[in-house]
Amino acid sequence: MKTGGQLIVDALEANGTDRIFCVPGESYLAVLDALHDSSIRTIVCRQEGGAAMMADCQGRLTGKPGICFVTRGPGATNASAGIHIAMQDSVPLILFIGQVASHAKEREAFQEVDYVRFFGDIAKWVVEIDDASRIPEFVTRAFAIATSGRPGPVVVSLPEDMLTSVVEAPKALPHTPVETRPGEAELDALEKLLAKSTRPFVILGGTRWDAEAVARMQAISEAWSLPVGCSFRRQMLFDHLHPNYAGDVGIGINPKLATAIKQADLVLLIGGRMGEMPSSDYTLLKSPYPDQTLVHVHADASELGRVYRPTLAINASPAAFVEAFAKRKPAGTPSWAAETPRHHAAYLEWSTPPQTGPGAVQMGPIMDYLEKVLPDDTILTNGAGNYATWVHRFHRSRRFGTQAAPTSGSMGYGTPAAVAAKVLYPERTVVAFAGDGCFLMNGQEFATAVQYDLPIIVIVVNNGIYGTIRMHQEREYPGRVVGTDLKNPDFAALARAYGGHGETVEKTADFAPAFERARTSGKPAIVEIRLDPEAITPTRTMTQIRDKV
Repeated sequence: MKTGGQLIVDALEANGTDRIFCVPGESYLAVLDALHDSSIRTIVCRQEGGAAMMADCQGRLTGKPGICFVTRGPGATNASAGIHIAMQDSVPLILFIGQVASHAKEREAFQEVDYVRFFGDIAKWVVEIDDASRIPEFVTRAFAIATSGRPGPVVVSLPEDMLTSVVEAPKALPHTPVETRPGEAELDALEKLLAKSTRPFVILGGTRWDAEAVARMQAISEAWSLPVGCSFRRQMLFDHLHPNYAGDVGIGINPKLATAIKQADLVLLIGGRMGEMPSSDYTLLKSPYPDQTLVHVHADASELGRVYRPTLAINASPAAFVEAFAKRKPAGTPSWAAETPRHHAAYLEWSTPPQTGPGAVQMGPIMDYLEKVLPDDTILTNGAGNYATWVHRFHRSRRFGTQAAPTSGSMGYGTPAAVAAKVLYPERTVVAFAGDGCFLMNGQEFATAVQYDLPIIVIVVNNGIYGTIRMHQEREYPGRVVGTDLKNPDFAALARAYGGHGETVEKTADFAPAFERARTSGKPAIVEIRLDPEAITPTRTMTQIRDKV
């Protein structure tokens, strides 16, 4: 006989959970009490949105569901930002919510929310457990749904009285992973399409990859001389210095790369959905009927043909597909082999940062410096904003498991993600990038880094504006500025107030010594870069955008 709270923790342990991220609440005290006697590590966060984003980062970097616990009402609605990220990014995550007691439901009780209705469109599955004896069943099912097909978030509502009830229940067993593999007929069909092709192009995206699958994909690209691009914020899926790498297929795409994809006669899309951002608003691949022969590989059958009609649909996870196709070899040297190095040369030119720009701080030399000093296994995290352009365009990723950034373009992600990454891999360097607006959306999680002695480095690019929105505003309504100015704190002083290390960079030469002091401080650190708001993109100033130069 056990309480519902004990059964929840037992089921988490049975499914291999080693840590949870939470903001405590009285609605799930029985679970917190059970965690007291568990080997599961509890990471206490400062806001539920940050906690959910930490769980997302764990799911993103490991492929196993990140676990988050929050309280009812405002706790759950705060966490919804992380659920939306996990859904659009296909990341396995399970959110447990303390719910009002059963007798108070449907009375608009204190902090009552109908979670099935609230999360129904932004989660893969939402369930409320009314009977504690069914906890092992529902939790195991939650793990299975979160990880199978197209991974995603699951929301489990836990009525308070259910968690304190004492029941007899079956022993929890781990979920059974589900794999989808390509058939031999599909692989034969792909070989025939490649044999007819003269300008193929491969785009990698989505989740359900691992380091071994990435290595196999690299071997496939070498055997077939295939040019490879990575979808928006999936750059860790291919070594950027490999001679077959052609660049990232995302916002602000290299025009030469966009032309290559549009002119391709065959596109092999592996793992990704090719949504609005990587498709350049559905212009690289036209929806529903692409100009190119499309071979779409995806783990979830419901994604095949959903947006694009593929010539060949292969229902398989990326890892299973590359394992199978790696055994296939071309009959001879492909006709396009000489063209592939040209794609890589275009990428190298595109990813070389400019060394000049408006103001006293130049981001180009800063990116050059970071590329020289950061280890290949450094984990980079970021949220959303024009500052991220410098990271995505000019950082040359070398290894799998080194990137955590939301494809949904959600702000406030970088700092909590860095905390989660450092919890996962304490021996690795973790650097978060954030704009001034982005940082203050979840900057309170810097306190979590201090609490758990996690020496992350947060680079805050401060230009005193909501930069992306100002850029669009100046382009669409020149000179009519409203709602985009910011008055910021001294971020370095803020870091010190939290108990961390703080640095301020006001000219380019300041950055290298400031970063080294931050790295050797042994504390969570903020390096604030005070960037001229004119430096809105790597190649255009705000004035040029406003004047449509």
